[in-house]
Amino acid sequence: MFSFSGRPRKAAQEFAMTRNAAAAAIALLMTTSSLAIAAETSPTVGVAPPSAADLKSLTDMRVGIVKAALQLTPDQEKYWPAIEDAIRARAKNRQARLERIAELHENGPMDGMHEGNPVEFMQRRADRLIQRGTDLKKLADAWEPLYKTLSDDQKRRMAFVSFAVMRSVRNAIEQRGGPEDEDE
Repeated sequence: MFSFSGRPRKAAQEFAMTRNAAAAAIALLMTTSSLAIAAETSPTVGVAPPSAADLKSLTDMRVGIVKAALQLTPDQEKYWPAIEDAIRARAKNRQARLERIAELHENGPMDGMHEGNPVEFMQRRADRLIQRGTDLKKLADAWEPLYKTLSDDQKRRMAFVSFAVMRSVRNAIEQRGGPEDEDE
């Protein structure tokens, strides 16, 4: 299958560039995921929580990595702003939860229970879980129109990036020893 047109060589070069871009994106994503997970670590273990600017920078990097990994076409670009808005809104709400966790640890972990009755505690917890679910639903809804337009190659890259993120989050949760849905 040797061709003088250069097509096999061009296809091999495009594949190598795509593979290299995906590998670079995953490496950066895994690095930033570790930093974000460190943000969830209790201040009592000697790790200062990241600043709002640090968390914004992490969000900016994640958005850039995902977009770069997908290599969107001009027609697909029109779907991106809704996705980016949903990612940023979810990150903003996550930052608020992290700030609340830091407050709870400063006051003592049981302080939230002593302020009210257990039913009020469960209601506050349910409200926070509903907010997380709402944020995730908005993100999924924002992704849906773009996902329908992705090529098989783009879908593979998206799946790979998603898998890498989920794996690093799962590993961080296991290291912390907490349940997966632990917020506060």
